[in-house]
Amino acid sequence: MQDVLELGGKKIHNRLFVGTGKFSSYEVMNRALTASDVDVVTVALRRVDASSVKENILEHIPKKCVIVPNTSGARNSDEAVRIARLARAAGCGNWVKIEVIQDNKYLLPDNMETLKATEILAKEGFVVLPYMSPDLSAARRLVEAGASAVMPLGSPIGSNRGFRTRELVEILISEIKVPVIVDAGLGQPASACECMEAGCQAVLVNTAIAVADDPVMLARAFSEGVKAGRLACLSGMSGSSRSANPSSPLTGFLRNE
Repeated sequence: MQDVLELGGKKIHNRLFVGTGKFSSYEVMNRALTASDVDVVTVALRRVDASSVKENILEHIPKKCVIVPNTSGARNSDEAVRIARLARAAGCGNWVKIEVIQDNKYLLPDNMETLKATEILAKEGFVVLPYMSPDLSAARRLVEAGASAVMPLGSPIGSNRGFRTRELVEILISEIKVPVIVDAGLGQPASACECMEAGCQAVLVNTAIAVADDPVMLARAFSEGVKAGRLACLSGMSGSSRSANPSSPLTGFLRNE
């Protein structure tokens, strides 16, 4: 059976989503995206320049990829909505990752403003993927507003601290009926694997890959880590135990016991 994520009317085969910021060049970015065989990439609108093939990031993204503009830089719902509309007008399609951030130190998302933007854009036909702090009440409201998925942070953006919000994200996984996609802070393939083992439907990684000494190699490693975590989740892994459980009988075979 083929394991496919259906999102926004599309079939996603690779559950690693990759952001396109911080790469040393578009050429390196393209090689990383190609090597990891990703299906979904996020793009900041400011990098879309339709007047220049060389400087237009869209020209350097593999053609098979779904482009997801993000509202990076938006400080309230009005700005996020404006950026989303501009991205669609620029030919980026109707997918959008909502980022509304007023906190300059920790870059934590504003769930209330994100909710307002989600409600407006979902009504306009956008496939809305909101970046959020992992709060169950907020996630439920985002789904009610029309979000196609929710994207809780794993740890602060660019921190590479890993899956620090696991217990809260697991609550979302058990209670929310749309895909849960962990976004931000995943610094190692092991962290992406952990997210998938926990039951997430996908993960989004940018900084860790883009700033690595070898972004192409690390992109491949993240892709393999996501696949491994997904397989582990589907396998029905046994739970942990405080006591030991022998894998072979403890009865003696050298003595009569």
